[in-house]
Amino acid sequence: MSDPFAFAPGTVAVVTGASRGIGRSAAIALAAAGCDVAVGFTADADGAETTAEAVRAHGRRAVTIRADVRQESEVVALFAAVRAELGPAAVLVANAGVTADGYVAAMGADKWSTVIDTNLTGAFYTAREGVKQMYRRGGAIVLVASTSGVAGRAGQANYAASKGGLIALGKSLAAELAPRGIRVNVVAPGFIDTDMVAGMPPAARTEATAGIPLGRIGSPDDVAAAVTFLAGPGAGYITGKVLTVDGGLVNG
Repeated sequence: MSDPFAFAPGTVAVVTGASRGIGRSAAIALAAAGCDVAVGFTADADGAETTAEAVRAHGRRAVTIRADVRQESEVVALFAAVRAELGPAAVLVANAGVTADGYVAAMGADKWSTVIDTNLTGAFYTAREGVKQMYRRGGAIVLVASTSGVAGRAGQANYAASKGGLIALGKSLAAELAPRGIRVNVVAPGFIDTDMVAGMPPAARTEATAGIPLGRIGSPDDVAAAVTFLAGPGAGYITGKVLTVDGGLVNG
């Protein structure tokens, strides 16, 4: 049996939010599996270049491209640059995301719109432009959501809504794009050791860990492994699915 993680030579992957955390790990894992990688980032150019260097260390091509996914024109420009510098995208990992937690009674419209615009509208722009490059060739899209979008979480109305919307977007795109040979799946991480989780108070972190059946907070590499599988040939008959990567936190 062929390696389910091995991509065809020259496969081009685009990963947004790839200057750190899950995005960085996904970019590196895809490179290890044979992909050339466009490293999308918003502000951290140094972090993006660190990711790109790790991709090149696997013998793959890498470019860094700045784009605020909330801005439609910047996403269009990102994919134009990908095509020009690496070739058309065959894999897309829509990972760019933010949080702005708060209880709903005190949540201003700015906190709501920033999260929705980045996590959901930004993913729509990104997926749309990626699809244009895959439409005649096929491809794979992985949207990075969250268990907050599966089960909800107090104090995260905006984030949960954005990630729940992302799950619905993924299912709709999967149904629409399957006839074109484009697979769309969603990864929903739980508590993962990223900057978003690092800011938790120690007591809250301990409490969160105690509620995870596998007894630990996950790593970005845990999520990257799921992303790489779903994007790769071993998942060639899988589309429209939501894979929780959460140590058993959401059971069902």
